Amino acid sequence: MGASLTHQEKMYRAYMEFFDMAERKRRWHPINDIPWEKLNPAKNSEEKAICVETFCGVELYVPDYTANGFNLTRTIFGHAWFQANWGYEESKHGLTFREYLIRSGLRTEEQYAEFEKQIFAKVWNLPFHTRRQMTCYGALQESATFLIYRTQLEKARQEGDEVLEKIYFYVSRDEAAHMGFYIKVLQFELEEDREGILADLAHVVSHFKMPGVGLIPEYDQRLGVEGVGISSQQFLQRGIFPLLKAIGTSRQELVKLLQTQKNRAA
Repeated sequence: MGASLTHQEKMYRAYMEFFDMAERKRRWHPINDIPWEKLNPAKNSEEKAICVETFCGVELYVPDYTANGFNLTRTIFGHAWFQANWGYEESKHGLTFREYLIRSGLRTEEQYAEFEKQIFAKVWNLPFHTRRQMTCYGALQESATFLIYRTQLEKARQEGDEVLEKIYFYVSRDEAAHMGFYIKVLQFELEEDREGILADLAHVVSHFKMPGVGLIPEYDQRLGVEGVGISSQQFLQRGIFPLLKAIGTSRQELVKLLQTQKNRAA
């Protein structure tokens, strides 16, 4: 699906704003900006280990995410360069989670190496195959991830875990910025083809799955650990509904479009 010159220019400006804000206010260093010296083995728990390990595992698919993303966006400068920046920031999250697992003693080098081996034995493929649908997916996925990390941030704060609190502060702030970029792109798409992009969004919402499904070892069991994921109701109330409001649509409009799609397919 091509993009008009107007759309390409808007994407360029949106990326430049994203990049400028990141460079001036949001960059952080995974070694220097995390208070690693405050790691306290007394605060270790297997629950924390499973949460961080799962998040790290999802980030290890960054090569697959970016390779697939570039194939969809390579002809649109702003979108493709956002993909490059996004991959850099997500890889930094994975690096930080790995450092936490090893430095805290929650996982040994050997245990982590075995986990990584299992991760790389599988490949992440696009859940949707058009740029617009993957933009919808990106907005939803970043929203869900932000909510998960913010919950972990509050939990770390309550437990007095300064290291995890700082980690989740930085990674959740990045996720919020990513979500904001995707929302802006959806707004651009709405200006050009409202019915088309909302039909795409309705389709993606109805088929949405987090990227770890079917890939992360024992993913279903991991979801039983508090904090690894969020419930469908939480995602609906705190993720999907705010997203719909931000782009100027509603649940009712999406439901109507889904019904129209079903009628056309019948």
